Amino acid sequence: MDTRRFLNLVIIAGSSVLLLKKLQDLKRRKAEEARRKYGSMPSWLSRLTPEDAPRMDHHLNKVCCYAHPDAPLIEDYRAGDMICSECGLVVGDRVIDVGSEWRTFSNEKAGVDPSRVGGPENPLLSGGDLSTMIGPGTGPASFDAFGTAKYQNRRTMSSSDRALIAAFKEISTMADRINLPKTIVDRANNLFKQVHDGKNLKGRSNDAKASACLYIACRQEGVPRTFKEICAVSKISKKEIGRCFKLTLKALATSVDLITTADFMSRFCANLDLPNTVQRAATHIARKAVEMDIVPGRSPISVAAAAIYMASQASDQKKTHKEIGDIAGVADVTIRQSYRLMHPHAAELFPEDFKFTTPIDQLPQM
Repeated sequence: MDTRRFLNLVIIAGSSVLLLKKLQDLKRRKAEEARRKYGSMPSWLSRLTPEDAPRMDHHLNKVCCYAHPDAPLIEDYRAGDMICSECGLVVGDRVIDVGSEWRTFSNEKAGVDPSRVGGPENPLLSGGDLSTMIGPGTGPASFDAFGTAKYQNRRTMSSSDRALIAAFKEISTMADRINLPKTIVDRANNLFKQVHDGKNLKGRSNDAKASACLYIACRQEGVPRTFKEICAVSKISKKEIGRCFKLTLKALATSVDLITTADFMSRFCANLDLPNTVQRAATHIARKAVEMDIVPGRSPISVAAAAIYMASQASDQKKTHKEIGDIAGVADVTIRQSYRLMHPHAAELFPEDFKFTTPIDQLPQM
């Protein structure tokens, strides 16, 4: 038995020596391959071992396996490890998963995402919108003996942030009612933030300032809206919005481009269901009327409405003063006055390629 045990030990020892030599040869070959591929390595890099931290590739500046720099890494989300797909070496550990902790589905109540990553950061608020928002209490533990809520947002949010949040909500509501994109809402929020921080419009309500900022944002983004359109979705009168508009421009030392008839033409014609031929004719009529100074002192909105009326009357898609006035927000009398000035020059205003359904001499006279 002693002889057999001795022989077994000798065989095991010999096998271990052979295995160790093979591992050393494999390591030497891998090092030579890496040296031929990447050139000579710095002295500190050549001393790294597999137990050391993962090596940063000099060329790609990424975490990779020291033996297989080009091999893709597999991320084990459960263990938080990054593993080499060739040899299984763990080259990174304690990887933080920044995703949601629960799966979400579209049919859940109110579309709530039960993840704890928080909402988007709002740079317009004082704390970057990183403050704690306390929801309404529902259980008996949320109220004291007198029925007052124990936890309120007033204790964690300043009055300035509360005013900003209320104004941003009002701007978003008004924009949704008249189908304005988010870019205009963001610009209006920035304008309101500047006005609110400058404290230049003291004594004016936040709703009036929000309406004026939305009107300015529309003008600056190239999609102007009329005062009546803003007034229709706001709680403030047209006169008050106009006053805040002038004060805001003066306080911010900014300006807006002058509105032209072309700014409203496509929207008005689309709401009236007029074809493109009538829209192009109305745009040409309004532009020529302004260039020839036929309608001095008239607002671009009334000139655009009168041009639409003239073009529609010459086509087979005829519209009345009432229909155009309801869409453009202009009184019938105003449209008639502008049309009366344009009618004697109708032959010069229409484009040459326009196909008349009603001849110019049969157009209605006011």
